[in-house]
Amino acid sequence: MDLADLIEPGRVVYAGRASNREQLLHDLASRVATLLNLDAQTICNALQAREELGSTGLGDGFALPHARIEGLDRLFGMFTRLNRPVHFDAIDGKPVDLVFLLLIPPAAGSEHLAALASISRHLRDNAFAARLR
Repeated sequence: MDLADLIEPGRVVYAGRASNREQLLHDLASRVATLLNLDAQTICNALQAREELGSTGLGDGFALPHARIEGLDRLFGMFTRLNRPVHFDAIDGKPVDLVFLLLIPPAAGSEHLAALASISRHLRDNAFAARLR
């Protein structure tokens, strides 16, 4: 799966106000809710519930928060680069400055696994990460 299929140019956003993971997730949920005409609190709650299962902080400054969202009929991706990294409880303990948000429709089958794998592959590419920063 190509990242361009998930993240259109209008879904690359700046989240400069966030000083912690919760604020960041709330900010991103609000932006998504506006774009998709969904409830921001529902999105935020789903993202936070997923984080409670285990951090989506992948290490090396990357996070991949994701959740299933009622009302979606297709995968939805958003990217943000933070000017101030935030603590995300990542596996390496490092703060996060690059965030790929993935929202998944309830009926998604293996498509969302392919999307998660594609994003993860890109994030492991040092040259790709350097271009994002």
